[in-house]
Amino acid sequence: MLSTASESPKHVVFENLAAVAQALGHAHRLELLEGMAQGPRSVEDLAGLVGLSMANASRHLQLLRRARLVEAERQGKRVFYRLAGDVEVVALLKALGRVGERNIAEVRGVMRDFFHDRDALETVSREELAERLNAGQVTVLDVRPEAEYALGHVAGAINIPADELERRLADLPKGHEIIAYCRGPYCVMSFEAVAALRAKGFKVRRLEDGFPEWKAAGLAVEA
Repeated sequence: MLSTASESPKHVVFENLAAVAQALGHAHRLELLEGMAQGPRSVEDLAGLVGLSMANASRHLQLLRRARLVEAERQGKRVFYRLAGDVEVVALLKALGRVGERNIAEVRGVMRDFFHDRDALETVSREELAERLNAGQVTVLDVRPEAEYALGHVAGAINIPADELERRLADLPKGHEIIAYCRGPYCVMSFEAVAALRAKGFKVRRLEDGFPEWKAAGLAVEA
């Protein structure tokens, strides 16, 4: 029989869960996970996305790999990382965000001052968007960079990266409601795109979160 705390099944489980929690305990690693939630990415791509050196990005990715949060695959001379289970890891990040928004004053303050004050209109749920897409009632706008859109996007979405929006307004329908989305609930690109389009007279709202949550929910995607 198991006789010590260290041999307890519960202790073994908690010890390993603590290793996962420890791997999540850095802002850069959370950003890297958000980046991989868009699709498999090379180390070079991820380092540039987060603004890290290759060496620092590799160290963070190795910690995430040891915690079984990501998987790696070598393709020629390059190593690509992906989430080790999109549904579970995206749900874990979502749960972490909910706890932070509920319990941490600094997070609540940022959500209020930056996000909610910029966009007081109700967001569109995934379920509502799926129904309206099937009925042909909305235009879906993906404002992520083209490379991320190519990895995967909401089925039927058009891609106009946020930094190209001003010069490509003619690509958007004025009389049709537009639903914009980007990388996730804390991605500022969709907020800024919605504000810019409303100022130009477009009828536009945001998806409640982003592409990773849409994909994890099993909704239609294209690549």
